[in-house]
Amino acid sequence: MEHRKTYNAKEIKTSKGSLIIEGPIPPQKLADLEFHKDLVAFRPPEQQKKALIEIAGLPEGRINIARYRDTIVGYVTYVYPDPLERWSEGKMKNLIELGAIEVIPEFRGTGTGKSLLKVSMMDDAMEDYIIITTEYYWHWDLKGTGLNVWEYRKVMEKMMNAGGLEWYATDDPEISSHPANCLMAKIGKRVDLDSIQKFDRLRFMNRFMY
Repeated sequence: MEHRKTYNAKEIKTSKGSLIIEGPIPPQKLADLEFHKDLVAFRPPEQQKKALIEIAGLPEGRINIARYRDTIVGYVTYVYPDPLERWSEGKMKNLIELGAIEVIPEFRGTGTGKSLLKVSMMDDAMEDYIIITTEYYWHWDLKGTGLNVWEYRKVMEKMMNAGGLEWYATDDPEISSHPANCLMAKIGKRVDLDSIQKFDRLRFMNRFMY
């Protein structure tokens, strides 16, 4: 399948200043921008910037950013699922994963995360995909936010809902290992029935195991 990418941008006003929410961003533009030192959720900032540039260069890879002047203060990534995860087992060309979303502490609570998701879904090509995200409580910044597991889960769910993602049941062992973990997904308008059925089979792979 051809991976179309159409750039969209939107300015949002926050109490901390105006941000430009934009993307998908090409690798060269990412390389030219500053990457905020507080973007540390997944790996050190310089390593994470390098990872985002690599993702942006992949045919299916998409990076949308929140930019304060010339500095990236938040981002969301879309890429094929990790080959070690069950979601890649169907080898579906039209299933991509919202792999990471991060906003620096200074801009949290300003709606930046929701705006990142909304702008990324403004691209009509997203209607060709099943977009999934897997939420694991051990990835959450409970310490930094002071929220408990359930409060954080509520915040995450609300944010994902802003991008049209909804909760989906699954028997995936990692997700099932804690009740706060969850699978969320958005099935694009142009996704065919065969792909939806394939996705359902990926969600319930242990159904017939006794």
